Amino acid sequence: MTVTTPASRAAQILSRPIALGGLTVPNRIVMAPMTRMFSPGGVPGEDVRSYYARRAAAGVGLIVTEGTYVGHDSAGNSDRVPRFHGEEQLAGWAKVAEDVHAAGGTIVPQLWHIGMVREQGQAPYADAPAVGPSGLVNAGVEPTGKAMTQQDVDDVVGAFAEAAAAAERIGFDGVELHGAHGYLLDQFFWAGTNRRTDAYGGDAVARATFAAEIVAAVRAAVSPDFPIIFRYSQWKQQDYKARLAETPEELEAILTPLAAAGVDAFHASTRRYWLPEFDGSDLNLAGWTKKITGKPVITVGSVGLDGDFLKGFQGEGAPVKGIDNLLDRLEAEEFDMVAVGRALLQDPEWAAKVLSDRLSELAPYDAAALQSLS
Repeated sequence: MTVTTPASRAAQILSRPIALGGLTVPNRIVMAPMTRMFSPGGVPGEDVRSYYARRAAAGVGLIVTEGTYVGHDSAGNSDRVPRFHGEEQLAGWAKVAEDVHAAGGTIVPQLWHIGMVREQGQAPYADAPAVGPSGLVNAGVEPTGKAMTQQDVDDVVGAFAEAAAAAERIGFDGVELHGAHGYLLDQFFWAGTNRRTDAYGGDAVARATFAAEIVAAVRAAVSPDFPIIFRYSQWKQQDYKARLAETPEELEAILTPLAAAGVDAFHASTRRYWLPEFDGSDLNLAGWTKKITGKPVITVGSVGLDGDFLKGFQGEGAPVKGIDNLLDRLEAEEFDMVAVGRALLQDPEWAAKVLSDRLSELAPYDAAALQSLS
């Protein structure tokens, strides 16, 4: 009798290919987006190419790049974060995509606008104002920036569409739209930062209008089968306990317009993937997202490690955590893919070890890895 070990079960479950729009991803392992600030002038260089290609060669099926600023002057706050506009920047990204494909992987850029997280005077465009739905960076504070006009809204929608079209043109396999963690799109979702009284503010459906318009514009700018992934979260960097939805019905009100606008897959960001999202069910946020939308969903949150990823940025390490629970949920089709962050940061060979039954070789997370990112 053949006995299936936990390791071989991991390889079996995670090695299955999956279709996202017109893209076939060779397995269920995703590299989560992680800001690195290693691109002076917003240009990804040789080290960025190596960083992603190394992980693709080791078996990561889909790479989601670090957040990249769209072509709007208020989109970012660092000249070392890569940009997804400009001739030199896009030429750099084309080489990244080429190297990842040569290594056997697939790759999408994460398109990003930070909104009110920006402060006046910050790079890369110091004269650009901080903008958001209501000029608020957090709930219960006074405005510190500019409430977006209709022209501002239109400009940002256009910037996302232009970036997505560029991604397809230079050889990427899809795009991910960053609608999570308290950045611009999430600032519209969240009642705490969206106090508008026009079509972009009000109930949950109205607060999703801005993001849905971005999705629709991106959908129109790319080929019909070019995948659009949408990342969202309940928690915000401004408030870890913040929630967009207290019930599945409230979550449905937010997600349904996005799915209808053209999202092919969702990336449901949580801090610990194993925690249930709503009372009365063991489903996590990704599970509820799949149940509500019927779309493929990526789960994420401390995969392979026993410790909150946010503590990693405070210098704390984390021990290895088994993935049996994750495999159970994948096998039950609660969600479809799993994004791995710190574990892949710690060990570029993480996917290869999991897929080749070498789980015993996985190492605890050392926060010093944040300093190398090789």
